[in-house]
Amino acid sequence: MGYFITFEGVEGCGKTTQIKLLSDFLSARNIQAVLTREPGGCPIADKIRAILLDAENRDLSPLAELMLYGAARAQHVTEVIAPALSGGKIVLCDRFCDATVAYQSFGRGIDRDVIDSLNHHACQGVSPDLTVLFDCDPRVGLERALRRIEASSGPREERFELEALAFHERVRAGYLQLASDQPGRFFVVNGADTIENIFSAISRQVLLRIPENLHAVC
Repeated sequence: MGYFITFEGVEGCGKTTQIKLLSDFLSARNIQAVLTREPGGCPIADKIRAILLDAENRDLSPLAELMLYGAARAQHVTEVIAPALSGGKIVLCDRFCDATVAYQSFGRGIDRDVIDSLNHHACQGVSPDLTVLFDCDPRVGLERALRRIEASSGPREERFELEALAFHERVRAGYLQLASDQPGRFFVVNGADTIENIFSAISRQVLLRIPENLHAVC
């Protein structure tokens, strides 16, 4: 089996920059890694992503939103994550099941049991070995995220950035609660630190935790 690493955090926390740096870092050491993201990661899930992140869909109900995340994850696990892990590869995923707990349970207020049940079926027995959580002040993160959106020529994926600050504060609190509940899996980094310092801390942790047999995969 491979090794599954997820990156989590509020909007604009810096995780997407860091996961790309880690992918390049591992590749330079001839360590096979599959870089993917949620929602999305494969053609069908990418179509669901377009619905979930489009600000024109702000009337999407919390339950419908949750079900769409579950559908995208089930397809993503089946098509990308599970095969890569079975092939002995490292999988780097920008968000996974913890995001659903943080956003849809702590953020939206959906019953945790409902979310845990949905994740159980969607994940199909796959769970992260290591989760890197970027702790970031939501005000700072939202400013970063909105600047990124304005500078982008792609789709304006801003439905969550337009949520009230209180929503993002609940999401942050949810992530920190998850990390506190599972300290062995979570590695928390300060999202306000420099890119260089954050990456140094992450890369050290990853090299320490990856099973020895995966270091030699070419």
